Amino acid sequence: MQMHAQHGGGRGRRQEDANVAFRSPLLEEFRNSKDRKWTLKDIYGHVAEFSTDQHGSRFIQQKIETADEEEMQMIFDEIMPKHAIELIQDVFGNYVIQKFLEHGNSAQKLLLASAMEGHILALSLQMYGCRVVQKAIEYVPPEQQGVFVSELTDHVLRCVKDANGNHVIQRLIESVPSERLTFISAFQGHVNDLATHPYGCRVLQRCFENLPEHQTRVLLSELQEHALLLGQDQFGNYVIQFVLEHGHPDDRAKIVARLRGQMLHMSRHKFASNVVEKALVTADTSSRRALIEEILTPRPDGSSPVVAMMRDQFANYVLQRALIVADQDQKEALVELIKPQLAAMRKSSHHHGRHLVAIPQLLTERIVVERLVQKCTAAAARETSAPADAAAIAEPASPSSVA
Repeated sequence: MQMHAQHGGGRGRRQEDANVAFRSPLLEEFRNSKDRKWTLKDIYGHVAEFSTDQHGSRFIQQKIETADEEEMQMIFDEIMPKHAIELIQDVFGNYVIQKFLEHGNSAQKLLLASAMEGHILALSLQMYGCRVVQKAIEYVPPEQQGVFVSELTDHVLRCVKDANGNHVIQRLIESVPSERLTFISAFQGHVNDLATHPYGCRVLQRCFENLPEHQTRVLLSELQEHALLLGQDQFGNYVIQFVLEHGHPDDRAKIVARLRGQMLHMSRHKFASNVVEKALVTADTSSRRALIEEILTPRPDGSSPVVAMMRDQFANYVLQRALIVADQDQKEALVELIKPQLAAMRKSSHHHGRHLVAIPQLLTERIVVERLVQKCTAAAARETSAPADAAAIAEPASPSSVA
């Protein structure tokens, strides 16, 4: 969850309006002062108040980046421990705490993290608190990270499905040593449910991206078991695509194998067609050939999958991808099936024609590429048969050889 550290948005403006009646004279003077150059010492005794004001928060953030140890400690002592939790959850105050986690000394970071202990779940589920928890995960030592993990372990599925909490779980998976992530086992038996969830699908991808195989093997096995259904889900298809692109070759192969016999069906599906495209790109040569051969082979009723794919708003993209990645012999076979259908489809239906715009272009590019290859091959043959000293005769003298 990324947000510029000095912006608060519309919600912040509403809070700003609500706080107008409670501003101290010093804060009012600060907000109205145009020429005075303020320092951190000028706001001594009012740091917490300034932190919850849009302009005051921005001022403190900027000063923290260049403050000396005395100034940093002055600010810290006003925040801790009385106002820490309050500011962590504040629309503007949370940015001041984040700056302290970035620029404070080790003792200050540990004290801030300690103040959060016992509140990690509540803060992770809160709009602004979750940002501070994520920042703390980046800047505290592994022992402190382990405390955060322990507080969330019994609530991890709730966090994964929460609009704010899922970002904390993702950050833990990315940043904490895997042996400390004791909550990963809670995902077992829930992979299908998580993969089809708008936030859960992101968390699963972070697991496959960052964790060792012994922690993800059970999760991957569950994923493969439901691969076809997940490939057709609006969120699950992203998890399947992630494994196809970044997974171990054996895991890719198992998913590709699930597509065998389902190419036309999956290609016609809005979400699954993206999975099929990814499979064509990432599969090994023999598996890719098998998938394309299925496209080339007439169905039991005699109909052509290629023709059906040309007519379909999603499958036509799969067909285009197949034309790009196919071996030469299969590419030629596809072209032979496509060409006779193009003109007829254009005449019979403008609707189909719109889907077919890219296919003729691909065929044209293929012809151009083939001609270019032929020219290069012919040129190479002529150079091979030329006299051995021809290049030397044509080559101008190098600067080093000029008197």
